[in-house]
Amino acid sequence: MNFKKKDLLGIAELSPKEITAIIDTAFSMKEILERPIKKVPTLTGITIANLFFEPSTRTLNSFQLAERRMSADIVSISSSNSSVLKGETLLDTARNIQAMKVDMVVLRHSMPGASHFLAKKLDASVINAGDGAHEHPTQALLDIMSIKERFNKIDGLNVLIVGDIAHSRVARSLILALKKSKTNVSVCAPPTLLPYKMDGWDINTYYNLDDAIKGQDLIYVLRIQLERQSKGLFPGIREYIKLYGINPERLKMAKKDVVIMHPGPINRGIELSSKVADGHHSIILNQVTNGVAVRMAVLYLLSRKVRKEKV
Repeated sequence: MNFKKKDLLGIAELSPKEITAIIDTAFSMKEILERPIKKVPTLTGITIANLFFEPSTRTLNSFQLAERRMSADIVSISSSNSSVLKGETLLDTARNIQAMKVDMVVLRHSMPGASHFLAKKLDASVINAGDGAHEHPTQALLDIMSIKERFNKIDGLNVLIVGDIAHSRVARSLILALKKSKTNVSVCAPPTLLPYKMDGWDINTYYNLDDAIKGQDLIYVLRIQLERQSKGLFPGIREYIKLYGINPERLKMAKKDVVIMHPGPINRGIELSSKVADGHHSIILNQVTNGVAVRMAVLYLLSRKVRKEKV
């Protein structure tokens, strides 16, 4: 297989062949999830530490389910139940875990580059589960898998990403993944929710959603981070809904077979109406299922190097 890395730190570090290797493996893993007995001994003897220093439900549960489906031994640590509250550094926490002979570390942290820092310091394989506003590689991989599953291709598609692009690690990783193929990527948001400099991204930028959605094959809606509203980045929720919310009326301007995606959790009635989120355009629940399959694939591919080093 075209995957020989020790760590999964970001989409930026992956070649198109490596992305394909992960996605192809994920489709094989999805077959396991469809069996009556959804468990295999693939990671028996492998110990995985889940270090989540930011709140997470969906990503943490997805990783834990993937680990259990493959029979790994699991240690889960959050900032609320770790020695971080007593002043211990991230590196000390990880070194203590490695001293317990942990083979892999899944890390979510508010500091951009935290996973890269750990990967340089630890023998264990490190998986980035989100680092600040930098990257969220497994989210992008499950999104690519979901797109390929729906369209049977990635190349040539018109993809629009709507919402808080500036602060979204999901958007950054997805754009990086899509630009490794021949995909036409566009973004749409208020100017205050776009990165300061868009030069070099090679993507189309829109401020008017009604213009942006025309001709798009896929609309990827980002969660509005309500915690940032206190900073005055847009006038108010009502105005955002009016200008950038995706609802059935607005979808009439899009292609009849347009696909809707969202990384979750959804602010229903704000960035996405319930009728759209639960409607036939949406593949949001497919993304959730594919998230487990992709994480199983990543764990499996990294475990091959771990087992070689143990021999």
